[in-house]
Amino acid sequence: MKTRRVIGIGETVLDIIFGDDNQPRSANPGGSVFNALISLGRSGIPCTFVSEVGDDKVGDIIRQFLHDNNVGDEGLYSHVGMKTPLSLAFLDENKDAHYTFYKDYQNQKFELICPEINEGDIVLFGSYFSLNRVIRDAVKEFLLKAKAAGAILYYDVNFRKSHQHELEALRPTIIENFQLADIVKGSDEDFGVMFGMTDWRKAYHMHVEPHCKTFICTQASKGADVICGSIERHVDGRKIEPVSTIGAGDNFNAGTVCGMYRGAISKDDLGNVDKLAQAMLTGIEFATEVCLSLDNYIQRKSTL
Repeated sequence: MKTRRVIGIGETVLDIIFGDDNQPRSANPGGSVFNALISLGRSGIPCTFVSEVGDDKVGDIIRQFLHDNNVGDEGLYSHVGMKTPLSLAFLDENKDAHYTFYKDYQNQKFELICPEINEGDIVLFGSYFSLNRVIRDAVKEFLLKAKAAGAILYYDVNFRKSHQHELEALRPTIIENFQLADIVKGSDEDFGVMFGMTDWRKAYHMHVEPHCKTFICTQASKGADVICGSIERHVDGRKIEPVSTIGAGDNFNAGTVCGMYRGAISKDDLGNVDKLAQAMLTGIEFATEVCLSLDNYIQRKSTL
């Protein structure tokens, strides 16, 4: 039997982080799914990343960073003539990040290199990357292959206010992602932006449950909830003084997936909110650790 692994698909960027004095503090390879996979690789979870980078120095840095952190790169395409995207993250007084992205839109496309996907693998996808109309066909092709293979599809909505003006055009793709997913994860902020709702349970029952039964909602320091139909469980957050909230949600995903992997959670277990809540405790641990540094990922751990 093939070794179970986590496969992530998403964008790659170099995050340059500025303090509230507008001075640069650090530069880290990043991207929502990328951050999660680095933390998983550091935790000894077998994983690989599907994405593309430019054939530039930044792209070289990112590929080497994957190697250094035990993340497979067989799905990473080097796009000739493309500049790898940059992200400027400005921290406010609450240590929350406000982003400006610099992308090579003239060369924007996606050359899919699909690694082997097996039954029981966990596929992590989401954010605007999974909605972008320019690359949607390739992303959907990958997701359909993963679904057919029997993988567990974990969708992190992660919908930012900066894309709110595109919401109506993107809504059918969001719903399609709900339908493909086995687990939908979003924040209370996501659903405020997308559906104008502050009540996450109402948002779940109206907009997610008709397409995907299992939903995880994060609520910053208040913790997270998992719901499947009428059954739900809550996991408390930690009281901390954050250094940066960049990567908190990404690492909640990483920790939860790590908990699912270590707990041998299968598709048959996705209606078991007690098992998922147990996995989410690791998600809280990972997110808490990342908030206490300027890194996008947890520190290196001993392997399994």
